[in-house]
Amino acid sequence: MSGRTHVSLRSGVYADSVRLMQVSRDTGARGDVSAVLVAMATPLNLELAAGMGLAPDGEAAPDQLLVALRATDDDALAAAVAAVEAALAARESTGRAHEVPCRTVGAALAGAAHPALAVVSVPGPYAALEAADAVAAGRSVLVFSDGVPVEQEVALKRAAHDAGVLVMGPDCGTAIVSGLALGFANVVRRGPVGLVAASGTGAQQVSCLLDAAGVGVSHVLGVGGRDLSEAVGGLGTLDALAALAGDPGTERVLLVSKPPAPAVAERVADAAARLAVPVRSAVLGPGQPDLTAAVEALLADLGVAVPAWPSRPHAADAVPPGAVLKGFYSGGTLADEAMLLAAPVVGDVRSNTPLRPELDLGTDLRALGHVVIDFGDDALTVGRAHPMIDPTLRLEAIAALAGSGEPAVLLLDVVLGHGADPDPAAALAPALQAAGLPAVVALVGTEADPQGWSRQADALAEAGAAVFASNAQATRHALELIGSRDE
Repeated sequence: MSGRTHVSLRSGVYADSVRLMQVSRDTGARGDVSAVLVAMATPLNLELAAGMGLAPDGEAAPDQLLVALRATDDDALAAAVAAVEAALAARESTGRAHEVPCRTVGAALAGAAHPALAVVSVPGPYAALEAADAVAAGRSVLVFSDGVPVEQEVALKRAAHDAGVLVMGPDCGTAIVSGLALGFANVVRRGPVGLVAASGTGAQQVSCLLDAAGVGVSHVLGVGGRDLSEAVGGLGTLDALAALAGDPGTERVLLVSKPPAPAVAERVADAAARLAVPVRSAVLGPGQPDLTAAVEALLADLGVAVPAWPSRPHAADAVPPGAVLKGFYSGGTLADEAMLLAAPVVGDVRSNTPLRPELDLGTDLRALGHVVIDFGDDALTVGRAHPMIDPTLRLEAIAALAGSGEPAVLLLDVVLGHGADPDPAAALAPALQAAGLPAVVALVGTEADPQGWSRQADALAEAGAAVFASNAQATRHALELIGSRDE
């Protein structure tokens, strides 16, 4: 590994993982920087640094900040280190001058003027302790962190139920509470529909389609992707449903999830049927409506006409003989939805997050045949930013597919909103043009998002992609392209 390196450990410095990922991404975008990792010195991050040839000397502790860089020469390295310093200083200077930051959630709540909600975004092994402080103080908490042991999640949610508050998460990436967007969330109008979501990108898809139909949301309560598993038992979902049922601004509720454990789904359905507010399901599974169909059914309940969902159709490039489906996704629920729609048409679809265990492709991201990859899966985000922030891994996969010569139709999602890449088309459009493959994009977002749905759609369409606001419509279009080749 050639180049000049800098590795340092700093004590008494902390920033949450999302901010550090953004600093890493911005620094790594410099043309003369070949490797960068700015992260807390947890065992996982130290292992990643060692794999990059940037392991620190001596002992490191999880409460230290690791700054590891490789650049082409001394001048480039010095500039990169200065860029990291400036980015960290800019983030640290947002508070009041001379203010000493609180070191725990409990300490922060003790001195705060009755906040109703705490947000925890620390390495997973420490998240439950901080969240427990919030629950003990009688506050609801959003746990953005992943990597929290499931037994700790169960204990937190039971304690929250007893305290009359909510635990959203762990691994809750999306929420909107009283109009305040938290994590990855879109700019959508306020309205009468409450969402309970064991799915971040699923909640974003649904809320954006509602917004396109002129219908707003009261709250989006994320509960974490494991909540409807047998191990957790829907504890967060049941409490979130009850909270929305008691909210005067919520007239209807939509429950959004990946395929749940059957027994848990039945328990939740029984509880929902007893609530005073109508609850409609947008829970994915074989034979169940897709997310777009669930939104359309809800609009019918409200007496709202279903609009023509925004799209930028494109005269597809010639589909090569024997083309297969390659779904490269950043959203796990959207990947699941694509597989559920594709399997009855093309047969088995392999994935790193498969619908059936025997279809697991593990880490073979270049597997042949029909494949859908969730690049946002935890196994692919260790030590790197989520693909909604940093598209590098997915762009590399697109280039590798183009170079492989395997005939394919490329199916992608691009998710806009707060926290996401400020201009995803800037990197994706050139990659699609260079690949030269028929491409279909599910563009999840709104016109009010910082990136602007139409601006992104126009740039992607100019690059030759067919663009749809609905992931289900995008998937069906990709399948039609493959089917037209077979006829």
